[in-house]
Amino acid sequence: MVIDRAGLAGFLRGRREALQPEDVGLLRGPRRRTAGLRREEVAVLCHMSTDYYTRIERERGPQPSAQMIASIAQGLHLSLDERDHLYRLAGHQPPQRGASSEHVSPGLLRIFDRLGDTPAEIVTELGETLRQTPLSVALTGDATRYTGPARSRGYRWFTDPSARLLHVAEDRAHLSRMYAAGLRALLAVRGPGSRAAQLTDLLLERSEEFRVLWETHEVGIHPDEVKRYEHPEVGRLELNCQTLVDPDQAHRLMVYTAVPGTESHEKLQMLAVIGTQSLSSPSLGGADPGDS
Repeated sequence: MVIDRAGLAGFLRGRREALQPEDVGLLRGPRRRTAGLRREEVAVLCHMSTDYYTRIERERGPQPSAQMIASIAQGLHLSLDERDHLYRLAGHQPPQRGASSEHVSPGLLRIFDRLGDTPAEIVTELGETLRQTPLSVALTGDATRYTGPARSRGYRWFTDPSARLLHVAEDRAHLSRMYAAGLRALLAVRGPGSRAAQLTDLLLERSEEFRVLWETHEVGIHPDEVKRYEHPEVGRLELNCQTLVDPDQAHRLMVYTAVPGTESHEKLQMLAVIGTQSLSSPSLGGADPGDS
C-alpha cells in the first residue's frame, strides 16, 4: 500500500481540531485560544516528538511505521473505523480487530482519563495491562513494561515467584486456582491456535503447579470481593475492584477503591503522595483471565 500524504495530513488535522483538552484527559488553560488540541499536546499523547508529528501534518518526513500509527490512533482516541482509515492513509494494512486487538476504545479511554487520582488499569482478556493510572503504578508497579508471554499476569503468576509478593499469603492458593480456571474458560471460547492456547501450552511446559491445577478442569473460580495487598511502603491494603467491560475489544477497565474512613482508604491517600519513587516490586494486582 502507498502512503497518501495529503489525505493523512488532512485527516490528522481534522481529528486534532475536533478534540478538546478535556476529551483526552488534559487541563484547559484559562487563556486558551486554540481550536482543538495543539500539535505539542497530540505529540505528548502519542509518545513522539512535536517535530515528528508536525512533519506528518505538513506532508513531510519518512513514512510513519505501523507502530507510530498505532500510537497516533490511540493518542487521538480514534474509533476502530477511524483507526483502520488512518492505517490505510499511512500505507499500512489495518491490524486485526477483536479479542487480540490492543486498541482501546475511545469510550473506555474517556472514563480512564478521568481516574487520575484512583488506582485503575485497562487490561486484555489475557491479563495484559495496556494502560495504568499513576496510582495504579504506585500500588502494583508498572505492568506495561513486560514483553512476550510475561505481559500476561497469569503467566507471571506461575513462572515468576516475585509476582506473588504483594498478595497476602492466605489468598495465593485461591488466586492460583482462579488463574488456571480463567485460562481454561478462555481457551474454550477462543479455541486451538489462539493466544490463550499458546499461553496454556507454555504454562503446561513451565509450571508444575499449573499442570496440577489444569488437571482439575475447574472453571468459574471468581476473585474474592475484597483484594488484599501487602504493600512494601504502606502495609496491608484491602480494596474493592469494580470492572467495566468493552465486549467488542475484550478489554476491561479495573478500578480499585477503599471504603472511605477505613485504614486502607488512608493508606491509599498516603500512597498517592509517596508515588512510585521507592516502589521496586513488579505488577501484581489487577485483572487476569479469571477476574470478573
